[in-house]
Amino acid sequence: MSDLHKRLIDALAKKGCASSDFDLNNDVQAPDAKLTPAAVLIAIRAETQTVILTKRSARLKHHPGQIAFPGGKQDPTDPTLIAAAMREANEEIGLPGHIVNILGELPVHRTVTGYQVTPVLALLTGHYDPIPEAGEVSEVFEVPLAHVINTTLFRVEGRHWQGRKRHYYAVPYGPYYIWGATACILRVLAERMA
Repeated sequence: MSDLHKRLIDALAKKGCASSDFDLNNDVQAPDAKLTPAAVLIAIRAETQTVILTKRSARLKHHPGQIAFPGGKQDPTDPTLIAAAMREANEEIGLPGHIVNILGELPVHRTVTGYQVTPVLALLTGHYDPIPEAGEVSEVFEVPLAHVINTTLFRVEGRHWQGRKRHYYAVPYGPYYIWGATACILRVLAERMA
């Protein structure tokens, strides 16, 4: 087992609570509604120790142009949330399942848009060239794992949304503004690896 593999397994073994888009916004009441199950894949290339992220297409109705993990809602044909994350990663970035070593799941993240997202942590054990699905993904890029597990690089920012200021985590990298649920999920991983 490599040092990185061991560190990630140790991080998964730590106790922790679910996170949500409401954590930094105590004045906002989370709606009492049934949440839609979803999953994202935190895919880390073992050889380069980088995390694969996407820039969503500007043509999408929801979250256009935002930085995200490959992932989405669980379909009726997905037997598990891990299967949903794997299917979405294959569809969105052409990730072949045979190079993915699933390590486990981080605590769920509740979004302001009504999803309960399960982050699935995985190590990629072989080479692959991403193929962005043009309808959903405008770009696939990689961020050094060391950047997104450095808790000092995260900051709390805010913007007005639905008539009030909403706060969220951000961890920018070069031209990429990583924020919201994606940054919050990365912060959970960073805190566990600190």
